[in-house]
Amino acid sequence: MYRWNPTAAIGALCAALALPAAAADTVKVTPLGGVDGEFCAQDRALVFEDPSGTRLLYDPGHTVAGGADPRLGKVDVILVSHLHNDHLGEAHVKAAGAGSCAKPDISVPAPHSNVIDIALAKKAKIVTGSEMPTFFAAQLKAAGGDPANSLLARFGGSVTVGGVRIATVTAMHSNGLDPDYIGGDLGKAMKDAGIAGDVGLPTGYVLRFSNGLVVYLSGDTGITADQEFTVRNHYNAKLVVMNMGDGFTTGPAEAAYVINELVKPASVIASHANEAGTENGKVRAGSKTEAFAKASKVPVHVPLSGKTMEFDAGGKCTAGC
Repeated sequence: MYRWNPTAAIGALCAALALPAAAADTVKVTPLGGVDGEFCAQDRALVFEDPSGTRLLYDPGHTVAGGADPRLGKVDVILVSHLHNDHLGEAHVKAAGAGSCAKPDISVPAPHSNVIDIALAKKAKIVTGSEMPTFFAAQLKAAGGDPANSLLARFGGSVTVGGVRIATVTAMHSNGLDPDYIGGDLGKAMKDAGIAGDVGLPTGYVLRFSNGLVVYLSGDTGITADQEFTVRNHYNAKLVVMNMGDGFTTGPAEAAYVINELVKPASVIASHANEAGTENGKVRAGSKTEAFAKASKVPVHVPLSGKTMEFDAGGKCTAGC
């Protein structure tokens, strides 16, 4: 026999009234590209903000104007997929809008790399996998920083910073270090021979945020079985940042296959297009960005620089898309 329970009813009402507050626990994603409001050729950098306030900068590359870039705000963690200069940043733009969307003005040198300059300015930790942490520790020390701020997250393991769990996963790409970072006679000999320094394998990342959202950052990669067996089956990623610029990484068709058949997330953010993907904030007709968006079976969100997107625990964009 059913009996009215006023205490339970009040509890249910309170829980219902609390739902809007819970829905506000989104992860914010802000692209830091070459031209405000556009998706440009060198754009890789994204800032992720956890509901707790922890902020992670991914692959700053060339389009973050050093540690003093006013768009950065607080940075707790820097993630670097591999050490090619368009991700590490041997130089960077003077400011957002310098040059053109197709060819930004990358004329400000960063001798210790853009990553190191930002880490020092923001007192941020650098989290990488493979053999990269020792390189960053040495660079931090050489620049007057604390080498202990370079943290390792090797394949199969993870580290947690500020409530965000960070794991590294397979990326099939190269990871040669520019000999200019080695210097001296050895660096010159390597450069003359056309070879790069060995810093181990490149990586992708899987991030678990405090609201439950799991995000896969592909890095520069081709198609791998791990995208199904590890990223989808083990981590259950719901949002993907997919590099899709072709030539150096998956092309639009290959990237769409990763999304549609392997990872199967709720939504995807296009990245690393190596082209001016938009014009006046709209996807350019005939672009690789358009081809990827058309081929993907899930919503493709184009990262317009400076425009913040918000994602819920299920990977659905709830604002800014």
